[in-house]
Amino acid sequence: MAARTRSSQAAVEERRQAVLRHVVEHGETRIDELADHFGVSLMTMHRDLDDLAQRSLLRKERGRAVPYPAVTMETATRFRESTALSAKAAVCHAALGRVRPGSTVLMDDSTTLFPLAPALAELDRITVVTNSVGLAQRLGSAGVEVTLLGGRYHGDFNSCTGPEVTRTLSRIRADLALMSATAVLSGQLFHPLREYVEVKLAMLASAERALLLVDHSKFGKTATHAYGTVTDYEAVITDTGTPETEIAALESLGVPVERVDPGDHPL
Repeated sequence: MAARTRSSQAAVEERRQAVLRHVVEHGETRIDELADHFGVSLMTMHRDLDDLAQRSLLRKERGRAVPYPAVTMETATRFRESTALSAKAAVCHAALGRVRPGSTVLMDDSTTLFPLAPALAELDRITVVTNSVGLAQRLGSAGVEVTLLGGRYHGDFNSCTGPEVTRTLSRIRADLALMSATAVLSGQLFHPLREYVEVKLAMLASAERALLLVDHSKFGKTATHAYGTVTDYEAVITDTGTPETEIAALESLGVPVERVDPGDHPL
């Protein structure tokens, strides 16, 4: 009897991400129910959940899979890094043409901006200032000059906030700020955590120009803290998955909107 072909690692990861989405959407779920739903053995489902739990993407408790609280999932880097990857790459590709050589660029801790790191290295004399440790590592590895804003370090978000960050930003004059948002509804921007709002506002105040890069998954949502509108930015770059009602709301505020196809021009 021929040996059963083992699933490729890519297929396994795709299934595990689907399991994670199911648990997030449905809440606490029995492991045997998950195995039935995804058509795998109980042992395979235990392996999947062990892997997700080791990455702190969910909790495994007494025969159940349990999601993390919504606020953690909205903001923690480990959740945001693997979502809407093709849309983020397309949005970053579109933004790249607006970055002028020789610029000082502010970048917040949004994982939306991660695909920009290798591309910025191709531009001449770019200096990036960021509060994101993860982004600083990517930019530094690509050969971009980086200033990392130090302050209170948040392990879940792999970035810094606090008065040290905002004070340093008040002494910087940047050419461009590249930023994203956790939630956007009818042109209003939201974030679950006040300390990150303060960093975003300080970046806007320190930059001559600002662009908002937001993939479709952020629209039609709110969070605890409202902190301005898209009118603080010279343009919004998003992807074709963004609802027409949200696009109309942005345009009604007089802000140019560029929509890009996630299937085109990946970085």
